[in-house]
Amino acid sequence: MLDGMGAVSVKADASPLSSTYAPVHPLDVRLTLKPLSRGSADPTLVWDSSGIWRTMPTPLGAATLHLSQRSNVISATAWGPGAEWAIASVPELLGSGDDGSDFDVSSNDFLRQAQHRTLGLRLLRTGLVLEMMIAAILEQKVTTIEARRAWAFLIRKHGEPAPGPAPIGMRVSPSAATWRMIPSWDWHRAGVDPRRSHTAIAAASVASGLERTLALGRGGVDVVARLRSVPGVGVWTAAETSQRSHGDPDSVSVGDYHLPALVGWALIGKPVDDDGMLELLEPWNGQRQRVMRLIESSGFAKPRFGPRMTIQDHRRH
Repeated sequence: MLDGMGAVSVKADASPLSSTYAPVHPLDVRLTLKPLSRGSADPTLVWDSSGIWRTMPTPLGAATLHLSQRSNVISATAWGPGAEWAIASVPELLGSGDDGSDFDVSSNDFLRQAQHRTLGLRLLRTGLVLEMMIAAILEQKVTTIEARRAWAFLIRKHGEPAPGPAPIGMRVSPSAATWRMIPSWDWHRAGVDPRRSHTAIAAASVASGLERTLALGRGGVDVVARLRSVPGVGVWTAAETSQRSHGDPDSVSVGDYHLPALVGWALIGKPVDDDGMLELLEPWNGQRQRVMRLIESSGFAKPRFGPRMTIQDHRRH
């Protein structure tokens, strides 16, 4: 029904809706979906012994999606008004359209070994641009702790309850209309400064245009230009968005506090800045995000020394 790379069968008249997806390529669901996690308190994504639960603000309404993997077969079940859309999204969510056939890391020992250890890694594509952009906006110029705290607070306060038998506390990311109506004091309580809240509201105000960028493919200059047309969205935010919403295999999060040093230590054994990171990634131009995902998924960690970002409490001002 959905994808020539796997088998999908959907019970269209059932409630909840169920499907199975059997890709022809190796797939590790947890590794593939890891970029969607915003920490253990994330109300939109929960990992438990049964599998993975994800809530989704689909174009048809709220949905809860549950995925479980046995061997290379993924069972999917969805609840809510957006269940049909959620089920249909499973192959792309799990990287069915991700083409790494021309990705060659044979010249680099670290990447070659990392690729061997992560054969089930695919580049995901959520097909939900606003959700991914809001999450990225909340991460602008703050620590991971601050961003995750803000995300959890705003989703729990303004998101709707997750449909179906989702784990307690799960909620669905707000609609564009709801994001636009969040009062200033709730942004403040979440620890989100006016610059970021104004950017989030601006994104929500053009949500339909953002979603139309999905028709342009899995990334590229046109997608980036349209994402960056939102006031307050720069190179870093556009990259963090398109990596997840579009499945962009090449976007690089230039301006990130940690990534250049991580890439430098992994590939040449010393830290580099943004320019140095781009120079190191140049041999894989067109697949640079795939290199980043390999490094991040390999378990490699750069040495722990040097200055750390200070956690700012914007709620005190």
